[in-house]
Amino acid sequence: MKIIISKIGLSKNEVFFVTEYGEGKGSWYGPHVEPGAECEVEFELAELFMRWVDIVPSDSDQYHIHLERDTVSFIGILDNLEEDGTGYLRVGDSLLMFESLGEPMRLGVFVELKTKAVKIYPLVH
Repeated sequence: MKIIISKIGLSKNEVFFVTEYGEGKGSWYGPHVEPGAECEVEFELAELFMRWVDIVPSDSDQYHIHLERDTVSFIGILDNLEEDGTGYLRVGDSLLMFESLGEPMRLGVFVELKTKAVKIYPLVH
């Protein structure tokens, strides 16, 4: 996903970013960046999510990324849920992989996933 670094946070490696779908923040795992830098990145969601708690059906039918205090919300299409709990959330052309537990959810519908921990890795071409 293409992001633009909007500012550097106070915590170690913390960056705030803007995308065509909204804004968020996360921990940067790459070479030093400055505000204004445009980067192609991959997001890693390292925590274990509970379906129907951290991942819920969305009222929206549009991709969106939103930052509220310390929580980043990703709204996208639930693309796949494997038996081991590995799931994929489609936000635009990007897939975000996550690990989850809980009751099954319908695929192909918009859901909202909330997290406080987003790891951001620049893609090397």
